[in-house]
Amino acid sequence: MSYLEKLLNGVEVEWKTLSEVCEIIRGVRVTKKDLIINGKYPVVSGGIGYMGYVNEYNRDENTITIAQYGTAGYVKWQTEKFWANDICFCVNPNIDIILNRYLYFYLINKQQYLYEISNRTAVPYSIDRNKILKLLIPIPPLSVQKEIVRILDSFTELTAELTAELTARKKQYNYYRDQLLSFEGVEVEWKALGEVCTIGDGLHGTPEYNDNGEYYFINGNNLDNGRIIFNDRTKKVDDVMYNKYGIDFTIENTIFLSINGTIGSVSFYNNEKIVLGKSVAFFNIKSSELNSKYLYYFLQTNYSTNYFESQKTGSTIKNLGLKALRTFHIPIPPIAEQARIVSILDKFDILTTSISEGLPKEIELRKKQYEYYRDLLLTFPKNNIES
Repeated sequence: MSYLEKLLNGVEVEWKTLSEVCEIIRGVRVTKKDLIINGKYPVVSGGIGYMGYVNEYNRDENTITIAQYGTAGYVKWQTEKFWANDICFCVNPNIDIILNRYLYFYLINKQQYLYEISNRTAVPYSIDRNKILKLLIPIPPLSVQKEIVRILDSFTELTAELTAELTARKKQYNYYRDQLLSFEGVEVEWKALGEVCTIGDGLHGTPEYNDNGEYYFINGNNLDNGRIIFNDRTKKVDDVMYNKYGIDFTIENTIFLSINGTIGSVSFYNNEKIVLGKSVAFFNIKSSELNSKYLYYFLQTNYSTNYFESQKTGSTIKNLGLKALRTFHIPIPPIAEQARIVSILDKFDILTTSISEGLPKEIELRKKQYEYYRDLLLTFPKNNIES
């Protein structure tokens, strides 16, 4: 007998449509001109984040919202009072029949379905309230709903605690990284990056893409936490494009930096088959005086990011020029000292960013555990009812 069967203890679960157990209400329109910089209450609209802030609210905390437009179908539990915009649905359950939090967990479990029933051909995407209201939902006794909520909340609380710890560790890591690399009161040689690295960027133009090509065409948004990230939207090019625009890199001596749009993301080269776009700068270290990992960490310090900020050009899309990078002076302590600093920062880095070790791995495991039990506890016998 499963745990869910034990909870039910022979009680048959009733299935109802959402329209039978709750109402879905649209918010009230506000526009960008209504937003207040230091407003007290967030405005929930059609996106995942907030549209901005105002000084009034029209919905209380602990309300379920579903985005009507934009990220249509996106479900969220609002933890504070907020202003629901006119493209935000608020779900108000009949609490004599169904618990608010239980309904939230069930809707989260149906998140993909809500995306699927939205109109993905319209711009922006939209979802019909009547389609949402037709969704069938299992209604176990309130006592069972309470126990399911208790179990799932315990998982979400644990994940939140781990995430908060990770945030604190990252702040600690950033502090120690900046302290180790500041060299305040220490005599150390400073050199321009152009003296110790060959610095360049990628193709200033659009290559001929080829879905069957072996080489990825990467830009700054492909750089993330020391890695080059590929996804289904990453374009490919073939040997012809590589032979024309490819650059030689080495695992030991190459670092990448995003320099257009999103500025400051840093990554190592790990023998990937790539062709660079113009929003990626490369540093091929040509001096035995410089450790590549030391450079990787230094490029992420506040000292470096403040310099990048001061050197940005452009109005709409910001750009960091190669000249500014070549003339950027960095401290170069003895190679043994660089290795010592790298060894210390590597330990922090594993703890705060590694997907195979440390807190990120623990958080990922807890999320999977939560999703497993959420699916298990919310999968009820349908008794021939089609959903």
